[in-house]
Amino acid sequence: MGQQNSSLVSDDTAERWQFILTDIAFERTDSIEGSGSSLNLVDLCVFETTGSRDVKSFALVNYSPGCWKVDTFIGITDETNAIVCVVRSDMGEDIGFLYLDRKALGSTQAHSAPEFSREVEICDEQMGLTMRWNVIGIPPDRFQVDDDVAAESNEYGVDRLRAFERTGELSALTDAISYLRQGVDLTPRGHADLPRYLIELGNAFDSRFDKTGELSDISEAIAVQQKAVDLTPPGDINLPCRLSNLGGSLTRRFEHTGQLSDIADAISVRLKAVDLIPDGHADLPAILNHLGSSFMCRFERMGELSDIEEAILLQRKALDVTPHDPADRPAMFSNLGLSLTHRFERTGQLPDIAEAISMQQKAVDLVPHGHADLPIILNNLGRSFACRFERAGELSDIADAILVQQKALALTPQVHPNFPLQLNNLGNFFSRRFQQTGQLSDIAEAISVQREAIDLTPPGHAGLSSYLNNLGISINCRFEKTGELLDIAEAIVVQQKAVELCPQDYPRLPIFLNNLGLSLTRRFERTGEDSDIAHAISVRQKAVDLVPQGHPDLAGYLTNLGSSFASRFERTENLRDIVDAIEVQQKAVDLTPQGHADLPGRLSNLGSSFYRRFRLGRDMEDLEAALSCYKAAAVSSIGSPRARLNPAQCWARRLIEYYPRSPEIIPAFDTVIALVAMIAGLEQTVQGRYTQLEDVSTLALEAAAAACELDRPDKALEWLEQGRCLVWSQLNNLRTPLDDLRIHDERLAHDIAEVSKKLEHAGSSRGQYLLNMSLPEKMSLENEARVHLDLARKWDDLLIQARAIPGFESFLMPLACSHIMQHLPESGPMVVINIDKRHCSALALLAGLDEPLYIPLPNFSIDEARKYRTILDSQLRTYNLRVREVAEIGSIDGDPQVRGIRSLGNQTHDEDAPTYQVLRGLWVSVVKPILDALAFSNVNGTPGQMPQRLWWCPTGPLSFLPLHAAGIYRDSNGESILDYVVSSYTPTVTAITDRVKNRKSVNPKASGLLLTNQPDTPGASPIPGTTKEVRSIFKQAEASGVRVLKLEGDEMTVAGCLDHMQDFSSIHLACHGSQNAAEPLQSHFLFHQGSLELGTILQSNLKNADLAFLSACQTSTGEEKLSDEAVHLAAGMLAAGYRRVIGTMWSIGDSAAQDVSVAFYEYLFTLREATVTTDSRFDGTDSAHALHHATQKLRLLLDDSEQALLTWIPFVHFGY
Repeated sequence: MGQQNSSLVSDDTAERWQFILTDIAFERTDSIEGSGSSLNLVDLCVFETTGSRDVKSFALVNYSPGCWKVDTFIGITDETNAIVCVVRSDMGEDIGFLYLDRKALGSTQAHSAPEFSREVEICDEQMGLTMRWNVIGIPPDRFQVDDDVAAESNEYGVDRLRAFERTGELSALTDAISYLRQGVDLTPRGHADLPRYLIELGNAFDSRFDKTGELSDISEAIAVQQKAVDLTPPGDINLPCRLSNLGGSLTRRFEHTGQLSDIADAISVRLKAVDLIPDGHADLPAILNHLGSSFMCRFERMGELSDIEEAILLQRKALDVTPHDPADRPAMFSNLGLSLTHRFERTGQLPDIAEAISMQQKAVDLVPHGHADLPIILNNLGRSFACRFERAGELSDIADAILVQQKALALTPQVHPNFPLQLNNLGNFFSRRFQQTGQLSDIAEAISVQREAIDLTPPGHAGLSSYLNNLGISINCRFEKTGELLDIAEAIVVQQKAVELCPQDYPRLPIFLNNLGLSLTRRFERTGEDSDIAHAISVRQKAVDLVPQGHPDLAGYLTNLGSSFASRFERTENLRDIVDAIEVQQKAVDLTPQGHADLPGRLSNLGSSFYRRFRLGRDMEDLEAALSCYKAAAVSSIGSPRARLNPAQCWARRLIEYYPRSPEIIPAFDTVIALVAMIAGLEQTVQGRYTQLEDVSTLALEAAAAACELDRPDKALEWLEQGRCLVWSQLNNLRTPLDDLRIHDERLAHDIAEVSKKLEHAGSSRGQYLLNMSLPEKMSLENEARVHLDLARKWDDLLIQARAIPGFESFLMPLACSHIMQHLPESGPMVVINIDKRHCSALALLAGLDEPLYIPLPNFSIDEARKYRTILDSQLRTYNLRVREVAEIGSIDGDPQVRGIRSLGNQTHDEDAPTYQVLRGLWVSVVKPILDALAFSNVNGTPGQMPQRLWWCPTGPLSFLPLHAAGIYRDSNGESILDYVVSSYTPTVTAITDRVKNRKSVNPKASGLLLTNQPDTPGASPIPGTTKEVRSIFKQAEASGVRVLKLEGDEMTVAGCLDHMQDFSSIHLACHGSQNAAEPLQSHFLFHQGSLELGTILQSNLKNADLAFLSACQTSTGEEKLSDEAVHLAAGMLAAGYRRVIGTMWSIGDSAAQDVSVAFYEYLFTLREATVTTDSRFDGTDSAHALHHATQKLRLLLDDSEQALLTWIPFVHFGY
């Protein structure tokens, strides 16, 4: 290195300088990556053009890839006309030169410190190099007038730095650096103030690094701070702080680049600072705390437990010697909490994470709002919450992590170097929550913010590999949910890049390898590509080999390695693979502490491997081991319900398959059904619960079939009631009368009532998470979700309190069969038909019996039910009777004779028409065997004898088939169900038994009929028949003396309808209806002035509701993925409080709707008139018979064509 001088032509005092060149830098302007030429500049040689042979040499420091800087300035005297700059490489070669005259130097720009640049003349045409510099002019009389110009420049620079800290304006920071550098440059060596000026300049560079993330700034900060330390004499009271500051900048550069020499130097200088500072010094706590932070950073990089132990020791000591009120105490609490979190991740000791959260919560509470440290303090707290969630699986922890991380992000400017870190962490938390809840909005948000984090992270940043790894995890999670092959391909690409960017000694490398192995395994399972599984096993084995014994992550890596072995075994059946899988998975289970949230999953994986080996070798010990693992995982008190449900299913299914009479089957399915209910917990929105239930809705049917095979119809009934229509059952529980409890504990009853109202509102009113929402909007939704979660936890606690009261031990618990059988209707049986792939059967519930009557249906199957549904659905679509979306309704031509459908047209009278086949099949294989078992007889033609009532409770695909119309219609000896019973439907048995048990009369003031017709809804086909329909009913009601209100078209608003539903016990809605398959709660009735959605109706608790006639299309259609959740408008009206509902299974004709409606009310009004009454009340008790009468009347008006069947069949009765 050449000697660095302060003057080009003279070493005299600065009084001869006219201006100085500062911030001198050389930058490559060609593509560094694409260029084949490497370049390392080391010297800048400068000489005048006046013939002087005096050449000055200045060292060039490589601050970042393609950028070299001069750490000092060049002084130009008034005699200098021009200079030549020559740039030399480390090979001693002259790379290029630049000629600068006074004008080019910028001498005319005195005092303003502007930036100049010129392209360097280079011999290599493929290479580009530019010189940049700033100019500071020196007034001719300045040094003679004021010897304190350096101090003034420094003071002004400090002022501008403070202005930046207040405002965040980058221009203020740029000014600060220029003036602070001028102060340094103008201060001669040996001056007592020069170290202080250097430190202040270093602080300014630190601040700009924080603002922009520019690596050259932190390198510049280190250079000037090192110079300050070098110039500070031993024994100077300021030396410890200057050493600590230097260590801070070295630590920050290490965090950015990962260079181990930086963190080693940081710890070295900070240890020296601690050694030099006397006990009791005011700066001792901060210096101890900062040293602890450097040890913590090295632990993150190297994983040495001694480093994190030392960090915690130092940070505790810092707090011990800190007064209770200084401003830096929050940061000390936060740093200690972060170190404790790191140790928890390494050792798994739960007290560490509890203390970490406590420390960090203290930090948040103490730091003033708006303080610059608040975002990173919140970030650390969020990380600790997430770590505890990983261990314990408590949803409240990950919800809190997301909330505080969102707050941290909102407080962090996008240009701040920590912004990508905040985004990455937030994405991680959403991804982790998705893995437990399965909410697609969570994984979409995770991927979105993680992509943004990567986009904002410069190449070479130490955190980039982690960000790529985490994005890969999230994309893989989405693949597992959606099966999109493009996702798993992208996951592998980004995770492979993460591995490639990661240093071989980086402690997080095993994590990256393990996750890459997961994605490769998943793709192998989908595509069967042998190279994928070989690569997966290789990288996962390497991950295991790199992790030291005793590391808490080792168990996870082992179980995952075992999963890859097991996946390959599934393809090859190579015994060695499954033996290896069992060996490493057994070790993983042995290493996992009791109480760890991942233990059920690891037990489940081990059980599956034992079962795979059993299938190959038929060794019963393997089967017993598999069952033992499945059971242990299923009944575990920790782990997410999802993680325990899979082994619970395996436990039950393997028992049925190999031990079909085992008494263990009952507790196994008890566990399955209980976990299904937990998966759809009250802490979720109603829509969220439906999403969770889509892939588990048939488990209750499977359990019931198993119970029937064990001669336990009582258990079958209990499981069907517990595992079906869960959302309606939850709503019913929230609305349970509390009169009995209030007698024993009025305060508890009040609390339960209040929480139930809030839970019901939260479940149906929370907003939907959208990617394009602003961060404040997303934070608001997360706050709502957190409150919702707290309400659900409080609800559980209140139920525990209630069940501790003698006599209330079973309060709001699933009902036992004996209790259900006590409250059956006297007017007819209820028949639950269970459809399962093993066998189909019916359970008939009759008043007076102790348990259900079991009726096998050997000639029916789930495949038959699906076939009938497909046939019927095809016919309905052929006749345009399956319109589901508003847009499709709106596209239908405006035929005045149809209600949302086209004319059916001319039909043939083919006896083998598909609809007849379906009705015949249902009659022969399902309905007639049940009626025979109940000893019901044909009453058609029997004078004065009304058919008996019967409630159908179908399951699975049978829920979409018209049991109420089953029969043989084209035969001389034809008969149908209409000849035997009056049919009603119910979503569950308890929906009826609750009505029987809690009989109460309608308030006379509310008794009455509300009528509305909506004939010209915007965007939908006109249905003018609704006007005639409603006016005819209104006329009948008035003539009968019934209290009635008619609101037509624009007279009825959505809000007005909800209000009137409170005032009238019965309602008749003649309008369009629409079933939304994607979002069931958005199924709705179309009004002139808006839509009345099912979700809105659910928020109404209609205490005097009696009858709802839904004279609209497809109001009881349901959703295929949720066949056992009764997600349709008719069930929604029952849930809202109506005792009975008339709905439609598919779209209805306008004329038919009029005929059925008018005949229905005519029947009820005639009965009313037959009963001598003088009041205006309206009663829907006989609504089932009224609908039976009305549809029979319509049927007799029609011919026996398929069109005729599809005209009268859709009208159905639900409820009591």
